[in-house]
Amino acid sequence: MTDAAAQALRPRAEAEAARLAPLLARADHLAGTVLLGEHGRRRAGQGDDFWQYRPVQQGDSRGMIDWRRSARSDAEFVRQREWQIAQSVMLWVDPAASMRFASDPGLPEKADRARLLALAIAVCLVRGGERVGLTGTALPPRRGQAQLSRLGLALAEDSVEDYASPDMAGLLAQGRALLVSDFMGDLDGVRHALTQAADRGVRGVVYQVLDPAEEAFPYRGRTVFESMGGTLTHETLKAGDLRDRYLARLAERKDALVSLCNATGWRYGLHHTGDSAQSALLWLYRALDQGAR
Repeated sequence: MTDAAAQALRPRAEAEAARLAPLLARADHLAGTVLLGEHGRRRAGQGDDFWQYRPVQQGDSRGMIDWRRSARSDAEFVRQREWQIAQSVMLWVDPAASMRFASDPGLPEKADRARLLALAIAVCLVRGGERVGLTGTALPPRRGQAQLSRLGLALAEDSVEDYASPDMAGLLAQGRALLVSDFMGDLDGVRHALTQAADRGVRGVVYQVLDPAEEAFPYRGRTVFESMGGTLTHETLKAGDLRDRYLARLAERKDALVSLCNATGWRYGLHHTGDSAQSALLWLYRALDQGAR
């Protein structure tokens, strides 16, 4: 890299670092509200990393015994390894422009809440001994604080597109995943993603994040509706007349997401940006835990 290129890159790197620090600090604080056991969700299975020793049980073969450890006591012990596949969780957080909507200055943008929850669940999972990565990127699942920093930087990237579909590249067969979005775009993309995941034995959570105004549709009179990316615009003199049709279509979309999840073995969850982030994180943690069994 030339000196000129390095100098041009430095302001951008500093700006990204400035965005990352508060997000990671908030996620770490939020994750601290979820109590984890000493071993989290670690489970024995086929893997490379040592987990624990346990006493020999009926049905264990002689070849499973760790004779070096057993020689230090009167009992015989088996050396267990972690179940690496089940401990790998891949995240996808919608980077599209539609996620940058907030109906009130006192509310967070959908993108901010989605990123906070995704990074906070990553902190919880890493503290529990699990590996976390991002789909569709060169960020495979890993543990450690450095991985959390990499996740934070990657999650901060925005897209210019109005809507996005889940990118399922990089999924590990039989693993787990978390998809966070408003899911206001084309449902065919979601259907393809979940079908593709189910074919690989991947289970997880579809988590829809909406602004309260998107649920209540409080608009009346003359209103101009414009997509966050600026590509779609609709003006009406009687916004109230659209309310029933809008709410019916929103309900149909939720039902479609639930049906997709039921058909593919995933779980569906809904969060409003005006609600508690702590409650949302606790629900996500439990939902991913149930998906691991």
